[in-house]
Amino acid sequence: MSGSVGRNLGLVVALLIIFVIGMATAPDRFPTVDNTLTILRYASALGVVTIGMTFVIAAGHIDLSVGAILALASVWATTLASQRAAEDFHWITMVFTALAVGAVCGLINGILVAYGRMASFIATLAMLVAARGLAEIISERRTQIVEVRGFLDFFGGEVFGLPVLVIIFALVAAGGWVLLNRTTFGRRTLAVGGNAEAARLAGIKVQRHTMLVFVLVGVACGIAALMLVARTTTGSSTHGQLWELDAIAAVVIGGTLLSGGRGTIVGTVFGGLILATLTNIFTLNNLDTSTQAVAKGAIIVAAVLLQQRVAARNRGT
Repeated sequence: MSGSVGRNLGLVVALLIIFVIGMATAPDRFPTVDNTLTILRYASALGVVTIGMTFVIAAGHIDLSVGAILALASVWATTLASQRAAEDFHWITMVFTALAVGAVCGLINGILVAYGRMASFIATLAMLVAARGLAEIISERRTQIVEVRGFLDFFGGEVFGLPVLVIIFALVAAGGWVLLNRTTFGRRTLAVGGNAEAARLAGIKVQRHTMLVFVLVGVACGIAALMLVARTTTGSSTHGQLWELDAIAAVVIGGTLLSGGRGTIVGTVFGGLILATLTNIFTLNNLDTSTQAVAKGAIIVAAVLLQQRVAARNRGT
């Protein structure tokens, strides 16, 4: 059995075990159609962010600002001016606004990391603070209610009984898989993450590629912002809090190396489903958010330790 197949099988088994725990701890509420759709809707918005994060981590970097960028995009897309423009022209203007905000934030991160030679940890930490602060200024720390009916009807609708949000996530995941595994962009991402200097000597424009990877995750945050706005019918500076933790956890659990050079979209999808299901079980059992954060931190540590053991074993063979 290949390594990737074995990892994915292990994730499937872990997800099944979590489902069993959910049915044992909340037998009346967990195994219902409505609750399953709730898990999928939550996993979809988070999942889009994790797809973008997979590319960043596979390229050997980290992005701590995804939650803040999501919040800023949600606020900017739902201001009175944006909603008035949506009503006067078309709700697609809200979509363009969110995507543009995400792309610009990602571009700034990418320029600072690639051309400013700042550590991605520092650059995105600064963006985290700045984007969240700007979101608070624009919204005046108030929740912005979305009243554009066309936007809510589209993103809140269903196709053959499946929520549009889930379909969007499936399309983004499929596109991410093709981009990472079947295109030059994906191969260059893994090459840059594996050894940036070797990639440069091989003719890859490392700086430009690094910048594009951050733009990619920024756009993913814009898409996720639209999904979260549709699910909550609000834009808020509090949206996406601690999502950077969830996104990193999902990617690492899925098998993408934190050191870069290896990424897996399928594993990331399973990692996101595992986290979303765990969060749902915590909520059904009335566990507070602090306990959830501790549990997710422990999961990240366990996943990284497992990665190190597997890497050491592979080097020994």
